[in-house]
Amino acid sequence: MTRQIQSVKVRAAGKNDAEAVARLAGELGYPSTVAQIRERLDLIDGDPQHATFVAVAGGGAVVGWIQLSRMCSLVTDPRAEITGLIVDSMHRGDGVGRLLVDRGEAWAREQRLAAMGVRSNVVREGAHRFYVRLGYAITKSQNVFRNDL
Repeated sequence: MTRQIQSVKVRAAGKNDAEAVARLAGELGYPSTVAQIRERLDLIDGDPQHATFVAVAGGGAVVGWIQLSRMCSLVTDPRAEITGLIVDSMHRGDGVGRLLVDRGEAWAREQRLAAMGVRSNVVREGAHRFYVRLGYAITKSQNVFRNDL
């Protein structure tokens, strides 16, 4: 374990983290304002079907975050899904992503869920290698459709 990773702690995200969460979301190509992130955090705050955790470096800076959701369907058993995972570009490769996924998997076990999944854009080849290193397997390829209402 590197010295950098030893100083990183993972905790539940709070409203005071909105600025850092917005910055990191934008870094990965999902630009969001601080107000938007606060509204989104408010929507899921206290909902046991969702969890958001931040990775905080020794100096107090948020260097990554993970969001998880409990997914229920008539065709599969309930499972956890990573709906967002972002690590600051200056900390990628330091083990921060692994810490966040480990905390996400612990949350899934706390929810008594037996599986965890993640969807990743086909262009994010580095992310695909990361998930395979963590033991995740590609089980499906699909198109995603959307209709704005």
